[in-house]
Amino acid sequence: MTIEITMPRLSDTMEVGTILHWHVDVGDEVSSGDILADIETDKATMELQTFDDGKVVSLVVNEGEQVNVGTTIATLTGDIPAGGEAPLEELVQTSVPENSEVKSSASVTASKTEHLGSRVSPVARRLAEEHRIDLGTVTGSGPSGRIIKRDILQLVDTKTETTAAATTTQSSVVAGQVSTAAQPIKPLAPTAPWQEDKVVPLSNMRQIIATRLVESKQTIPHYQVTMSFDMDPLLEMRATLNEQLASSGVKLSVNDFLVRCCALAMSSNPEFNASFGGDCILYHGPVNVGIAVAVPEERGGGLVVATIRNADTKSLRSISQESQYLSNKARTSGLSPDEMGDTTFTISNLGMFGVEHFTAIINPPNSAILAVGAAIEKPVIRNGELAVGNEMSATLSLDHRVIDGAMAAMYLKTLKELMENPASLLV
Repeated sequence: MTIEITMPRLSDTMEVGTILHWHVDVGDEVSSGDILADIETDKATMELQTFDDGKVVSLVVNEGEQVNVGTTIATLTGDIPAGGEAPLEELVQTSVPENSEVKSSASVTASKTEHLGSRVSPVARRLAEEHRIDLGTVTGSGPSGRIIKRDILQLVDTKTETTAAATTTQSSVVAGQVSTAAQPIKPLAPTAPWQEDKVVPLSNMRQIIATRLVESKQTIPHYQVTMSFDMDPLLEMRATLNEQLASSGVKLSVNDFLVRCCALAMSSNPEFNASFGGDCILYHGPVNVGIAVAVPEERGGGLVVATIRNADTKSLRSISQESQYLSNKARTSGLSPDEMGDTTFTISNLGMFGVEHFTAIINPPNSAILAVGAAIEKPVIRNGELAVGNEMSATLSLDHRVIDGAMAAMYLKTLKELMENPASLLV
């Protein structure tokens, strides 16, 4: 039985996808749950897994190649899964033509799949036996902790490097003395790699970012308003809460406080929870705050916005746990469209990099985005006297069609009161 794997449609706007990395080779045996490849879509980088057992016959699409949705990207040989139907998580429809070829039951790893227990793919088991690796010591990186091929290969590489280093050390010792034979010196390269000209094609995500940001700047009348906040009360309360929550494994970040403060300020200033609708202004019900997350280059690079839904009704602890989960998932396996959709306001925080001040481009259809810098210790005036304190600068970029200057000032005033009186966030 030939199983044909096609490029799935992983979002409502996806037309093409790029194979960033294959996790399998021709001849590998795979089983349900194994990760086949990392696929870059127009919104994020996601893992493609198989729900079929079989052997890889061909990899039709090369790494870095962009193809249309529905294009065959690989083929397997194997049997149709028992029951004849693909799991509910599948994003690709399965059909059985008369020539006995079936479309792949491949799908992006679901973020909320049930726990599958400790499972090992056939390829991983075979590699472990060949290299005498105890599977009980291996932590799986596949779905629900499943041990897959790459987990074993990483251990094999580590083991090889360790053995090579030990052999080199032993060979350098002769009769109890370290060899001092001169080693040949390699000539310096005439030109360092970073000095050479090169052309790097834009990834799917970079292309989408470029298109949307240009559209945002060209179609939305941007303007900025900046305000500074006294961060001493918030930093003091954060330290106290983290000390009390340490036993629970919770560690609140400044960004967690920001998300809650911005959400509460949006409830008091409904224009900040609205969008421009052409001939009207659309006021949204749920307060959904987006947090910008930088994706590592090995996952395709770029920036994604994770959504904290109904942020005005959630506690600091809930916001912290959800933010950490979404940020980690964005950097590893990728976010689902639902985890990136329906934001009504966005926060971009570069404070952790020491940036003091910057401006951001609005994320349509939002009407505002808050660019946040670091809390900087500096000379300040407190109660009419010179003192040393921590201050943070935050800059709103605003859609003037929805929010005018007076509205922006009122929002920042509300936000300042919340940030400088953080006890109000606990009730």
